[in-house]
Amino acid sequence: MKLSRVIQSLVLISLLLAPSVQAQQEPLQTLRAEREAAEARDQARLSELLEDQAGLEAALEEARSAHAAAQQQREALEARQQAQREHRAELDARQQEQGDDLAAVLATLARHSGEVRDALGQSWAAVGDAALPPRLDDVEVLQREHLETLADSVMALTAETGRVLRFEAPVAGTDGDVSVREVVRLGDFAAFTEEALLRRGADDSTLAVIERTPPEVANTLAAFHAGDARTLALDPTRGQVLSALAQQPSLMERFHQGGAVGYVVVALGAFGLLVALLQYGYLLQVSLAVRRQLRDLSQLHDHNPLGRVLRRFRAIHGEQVPEALEARLDEAVLAEMPRLERGQPLVKLLAAVAPLLGLLGTVTGMIVTFQAITVFGTGDPQLMAGGISQALVTTVLGLITAVPLLFAHTALASRSRHLAGVVEGQASAALAEHLEQRSATSRSFSGSDVRDSAMA
Repeated sequence: MKLSRVIQSLVLISLLLAPSVQAQQEPLQTLRAEREAAEARDQARLSELLEDQAGLEAALEEARSAHAAAQQQREALEARQQAQREHRAELDARQQEQGDDLAAVLATLARHSGEVRDALGQSWAAVGDAALPPRLDDVEVLQREHLETLADSVMALTAETGRVLRFEAPVAGTDGDVSVREVVRLGDFAAFTEEALLRRGADDSTLAVIERTPPEVANTLAAFHAGDARTLALDPTRGQVLSALAQQPSLMERFHQGGAVGYVVVALGAFGLLVALLQYGYLLQVSLAVRRQLRDLSQLHDHNPLGRVLRRFRAIHGEQVPEALEARLDEAVLAEMPRLERGQPLVKLLAAVAPLLGLLGTVTGMIVTFQAITVFGTGDPQLMAGGISQALVTTVLGLITAVPLLFAHTALASRSRHLAGVVEGQASAALAEHLEQRSATSRSFSGSDVRDSAMA
């Protein structure tokens, strides 16, 4: 019984351990299969390499050739290094033989070569094809070739000072845009395009148009640039005179220097001149109408003052006394005067106010000047120029405005006075004629009464 139980227990244990043993054998089989596959691949690659023996020998030969070339290059570089060492030793020996005096001369020459290069860097002669001389202060050992190159460069630049060169170069405009333009370089004096002078930009290779070129100079440059003229404006002060001319303000800039007072003066002057022109045009129209009315007084029209006055006079009954007729006639003439004298008081007032406003601008400008002196002192005249310009410009604007207004007022007064005289003359003539006719009628009536009385 005991043996059967032991056998049953062993059977149960074997049944329980069977799945775990099977699970451990599966990875071992996978690893074994992979190892066998890798060995097969290595064996295949080894077989391929053994079969490609010619390729291996060619690669080995190529590697040997590259190694030989590298060794040759190394030997060449070592030989060159040795030659440079020998040359340096020779130069050191020569420098020691030359002594300290010659070394000082060479050092001075090298230092001055840098100064010459810096000075010529601002010259117009260096713009274009010419090259600046080399800088010798960076050379460790000065040789004759360096001195010859320096002399040749200086001579080339000297020759460039007498040439007129035309070439294309990038030029920056006043708006900042850079474009390639045709440039004419006149020796060492100036360079210009077809309409403006040029200056050296921040970068030596870029030229820039100066802020303002005087109009006369610009016209001369344009004619010379186009080949139409052989004359050219030159500035022997290297641009100082042209800069001074370029800083002269234009007419519009001078107008703006007057400030708010200047604007008011000019606005009032323009308004006064407009009123004067309109009124003068009206008076011319009235003059033509009166002239046509004078040709035919039998038909009176209402579109002119003479016709209206005479029509009103004829409408008055003739039985009134002469003084009353004269008063009515004066009333009719005076009723036409406001139209003829319209605008004259305003023009006269503006002509008187304009100089006063100019004087006001002068005072305010001087106040600005004294404020600038108080804050910044008198060291910089440009700080005071704004107030002085305002003072002078407003005075000029006031006078320029007042003078035409005075002429306009005189013209209006003369024209209106002439028309008033014509109307008054014709009215007086009509009154005199009316009184003469009435007197003649009265005398005829008196003669008839005397004759009738005598006959009775």
